Amino acid sequence: MSTLLSDLPEGPRLPRAVQTALFMRARHRFAPRWRAKYGPVFTMRLALGRTVVVVTRPEDIRAVFAGPPEVFHAGEGNSILAPVMGRDSVLILDEDAHLRSRKRLMPAFNGAALRGYADMMRELAAKAADSLPTGTPLPIHAPMNAVTLEIILRVVFGMADGERLTALRPRINKVVDVGPVQIFGWTYPQLQRFPPWKTMRRHLAAADDLLNAEIAERRGQDLTGRDDVLSRLLAADPDTPASQLRDDMMTLLLAGHETTATALAWSFHELARDPDAQARARQAADSGDDEYLQAVAKEAMRLRPVIYSVARRLTEPTEVAGRLLPAGTIVTPSIGLSHADPDNFAGPAEFRPERFLGASPEAGTWIPFGGGVRRCIGAGFALQESAAVLREVLTRHTIAPGGPREDARSRNITLVPERGARVVLTPR
Repeated sequence: MSTLLSDLPEGPRLPRAVQTALFMRARHRFAPRWRAKYGPVFTMRLALGRTVVVVTRPEDIRAVFAGPPEVFHAGEGNSILAPVMGRDSVLILDEDAHLRSRKRLMPAFNGAALRGYADMMRELAAKAADSLPTGTPLPIHAPMNAVTLEIILRVVFGMADGERLTALRPRINKVVDVGPVQIFGWTYPQLQRFPPWKTMRRHLAAADDLLNAEIAERRGQDLTGRDDVLSRLLAADPDTPASQLRDDMMTLLLAGHETTATALAWSFHELARDPDAQARARQAADSGDDEYLQAVAKEAMRLRPVIYSVARRLTEPTEVAGRLLPAGTIVTPSIGLSHADPDNFAGPAEFRPERFLGASPEAGTWIPFGGGVRRCIGAGFALQESAAVLREVLTRHTIAPGGPREDARSRNITLVPERGARVVLTPR
């Protein structure tokens, strides 16, 4: 009979400020060291009294994802995002409020809806692929950010060309293009009077004004025949408050834009350095084999996780990984450590898209979209979009490295290629 431990797992003993800085700026470098030193469950102590227990084993991750939503609060775990996403964001809400918000949004991301978005995705991806420069090192992360933003604005928002769309693009880029220090600084309202937080707040306010204007204008239009997400939400409930719609739109825009762009950038970075995988991906693009192209994106997400971990805040004392953890503990399934575990994936440092053909990984091992009732509602959208962009680029270009293999760096809550995933494209 096992004994339930009541103390926190071991972990680094560095000061909270130091652990916070390491976690925000270089978690992908230090978490593997801490896992090797302290084992598959360890504790980090971060600023503002946050006690974080990291879990890495599939069975523990599955248990967290399956835990009662009233006990495992993901919204509270994501609270650092609330000033940007909004208090009514599906990422910030918990329990019944979260389920209601998720239920409202899900029809816009089901299979039929995704099929309806395919032509627009393909058209925008083709336009982006045609405009890529060739013959010179290209940090491909930037054009991937541009095309995924355009797809979100057109497909999710249904925005047409015009002054509002032109003004919104740079504002969104400014909101996204911040470092971990700026994001963490939102926890301290007094800092928002000073740069860079004051500047970020100004960009966010300007983006909000543009989004609210779009929502107000759309509310007064005939929505017959429109299938963008904003129009679907308004058609389903014309009385939805503008503040709710703003938070819905900002969440979908920010959560579904840069993450997919970064996964695509890493996909091209790895394909450029693996001629065999690139040859098969190019054949898949030519033949319309989206299963293999999605496998490329999935393997890039595994090898180069864009989000390194997800969080749940315990509302009461709860057993996790054989320990009774106190209420208020933040339990963090580690995406990065799970994806790099040789017990989960053979040869974890190798790029092998074939891992994702024909069978799904064991539950709790491949978790870029989280899991349980909090699994990302846009997962299917992201994979379909990734396949569309890969297909249009690979049917037009071959890809070679544009410099040395790159490491990741922290950007807001994501990990992005440190030099933009430089590649050289050559027309086929």
